[in-house]
Amino acid sequence: MNAREPIKIALTSTQNILNWYLSDLSDADLTVRPVPSANNIAWQLGHLITSEAMVKAESPGAIYPDLPAFFGDNYGRKGAGETPPGGYRTKAEYLDWFNKVRTATIANLDKITDADLDKPTSANMAKFAPNLAALYMLNANHTMMHAGQFTVVRRALGKPVLF
Repeated sequence: MNAREPIKIALTSTQNILNWYLSDLSDADLTVRPVPSANNIAWQLGHLITSEAMVKAESPGAIYPDLPAFFGDNYGRKGAGETPPGGYRTKAEYLDWFNKVRTATIANLDKITDADLDKPTSANMAKFAPNLAALYMLNANHTMMHAGQFTVVRRALGKPVLF
């Protein structure tokens, strides 16, 4: 096994868990805030999608699909407490974009070498992930952290405990 394989396993497993946690939720369920100041699942999905696409700036030759304009600033800190202009997207749209971006992340990981994983990251990202290995793992961990928050909404909605 090379150094990229465990990262790929983490990326794939957290993708599967996120899809599973959303499988029985409706579009309206995605907009439920478990407490008034918490981010809803719709915002968190948009945030995961836009955050993960930032790997492009750090990983040599990384290719990601261009995100539609509606992602813009709506899923950063500034947009966290507000409904985006035009409203939230459907669950199907968020899942489609999340899965496209995650597929791109895994494809980009497959294109680099184990030696590339030692490449330092730059600017603000270096605080969270000092090299490419940490950056790719951060995407898996970030997904799992938000998926854990989804469970609170699931319980508030009376959905079954899945994991």
